[in-house]
Amino acid sequence: MKGLEIERKYLVRDTSFLREAIASVSIDQGYLHTETPTVRVRTRGEQGFLTIKGASDPSGLIRAEYEYPIPLEDAKALLALCTAGRLTKTRHLVPYQGHTWEVDVFHGELEGLILAELELDSPTTSFPLPPWIGEEVTGDPRYYNSYLATGKQ
Repeated sequence: MKGLEIERKYLVRDTSFLREAIASVSIDQGYLHTETPTVRVRTRGEQGFLTIKGASDPSGLIRAEYEYPIPLEDAKALLALCTAGRLTKTRHLVPYQGHTWEVDVFHGELEGLILAELELDSPTTSFPLPPWIGEEVTGDPRYYNSYLATGKQ
């Protein structure tokens, strides 16, 4: 459980980040509810999670987030109930000048989409942008995973 998520999100220009990745994990996630608050079920490697996310602030930078570990078998069973939408992606952890970026390479119908996220301690935290970062899409609902999972794009 965290309580508050402060995050910036960007499109990724190319796959040069892969040379710097220090870890990668497969993620399968689905939504029991895609409207706010969203209710997400996720398997990340051999772990399961249930996450509830509230509405974003006007900037799209801050929102309530509560994430709970659940047994992997429960997560798999709940994923089967996720009629509101599902997606799969590979998450790469990429350090860059004191920060660790989460870079998601999407699969299936979202093949070709790559998004990078950086979680921050404060909305005013400054950070350098890696050369592979493209347009910022923080707060753009078209790039929320809950929207991407619906297949409406």
